[in-house]
Amino acid sequence: MSSKEGKSSLTEFAYSQEEIDRSKKYGGVADLLHTDLHEVIGHASGKINRGVGQTSETLKNYASTLEEGRADLVALYYLYDQKLVDMGLIESLDAGKTAYDDYIKNGMMLQLKRLKVGEQVEEAHMRNRQMIAKWAFEKGEADSVIVKKMKDGKTYFVINDYDKLKDLFGQLLRELQRIKSEGDFEAGKALVENYAVKVDPE
Repeated sequence: MSSKEGKSSLTEFAYSQEEIDRSKKYGGVADLLHTDLHEVIGHASGKINRGVGQTSETLKNYASTLEEGRADLVALYYLYDQKLVDMGLIESLDAGKTAYDDYIKNGMMLQLKRLKVGEQVEEAHMRNRQMIAKWAFEKGEADSVIVKKMKDGKTYFVINDYDKLKDLFGQLLRELQRIKSEGDFEAGKALVENYAVKVDPE
């Protein structure tokens, strides 16, 4: 968990002691780096094809969610990369693992505390986090990349394969960039409506 969530949330929603220890050590730097990469190389990247209008015109009411998702995916993809270790930005790829743990838990479950029972997800940042987490969970299900586990009547989302999860993030990033570049409204709408809006009441 990021430092924002606090110790009680970390111990409540982390499945293993290893995850807790890793988060306590790297949560702060992982959180800061995710924000920096999101803003600096996320939003600053990604060209629109010649002749295609701005996303506010082509993707309309889905533009904000899709763009925030694209920027998050740029950050997530590079957060788990040896280059960051080589550059001295992180001590270990465990920082990237912490960022992935945090993101999946938040997107799948934790951010829902902001909603009342029966509400759907409306805010763009919340939508994009749920979209990415649910898409990755579904696409990695056959390989058990992320597994939903129950322990003492509580639900946990546990990442089994960080390398495969990075690859999934890369696949979704490629698709979101294509949607932005080509102004593919229908594909963008399908992603948001299928993964970002509905809340699992359970």
